[in-house]
Amino acid sequence: MKQFKLIRHDEKAMELPINIVVMLVVGIVALATLISIVPTPTKEMSVFVERAALRGGTFQEGNSIIVNANTAVNPFGVTMMVKVTDKDGNPVRNANVILNGLGGAASNTTDINGISVLTTADTALVRLDPNQNEGTMDLKVLADGFYDYEKKDAVMIVKTR
Repeated sequence: MKQFKLIRHDEKAMELPINIVVMLVVGIVALATLISIVPTPTKEMSVFVERAALRGGTFQEGNSIIVNANTAVNPFGVTMMVKVTDKDGNPVRNANVILNGLGGAASNTTDINGISVLTTADTALVRLDPNQNEGTMDLKVLADGFYDYEKKDAVMIVKTR
């Protein structure tokens, strides 16, 4: 019959726990290095809804869209013009701008002037319920090197009679 060796008398038995500890330390150092490489946001953005309109309609100044009761019966599209600048008024280009709410959604990026025109797609139209006279849409802007911007109720849709 074969005899079993006791692990406590075997020096090789200590290698496994030591190897695990060494690998854990190396992994933590590698993770800390990767985290330190990721750039942190450093700037604030200013975001303005410059103009708003029904899709295909005439832009009006501000962040409100007025729809009549006949238009509000069915889902409808909206278009927004949003301007994104840094705290010094310089345009922020290539920022991702996202508008959503009331069943509608739109996204686009800003151009060289910090302007983005968002239009809801046919698959993401805005809807007001029959007894709903107003509703809002939220705006989110993401850009490299800037803190994320989120504004609840950034755009108001109002139904007239």
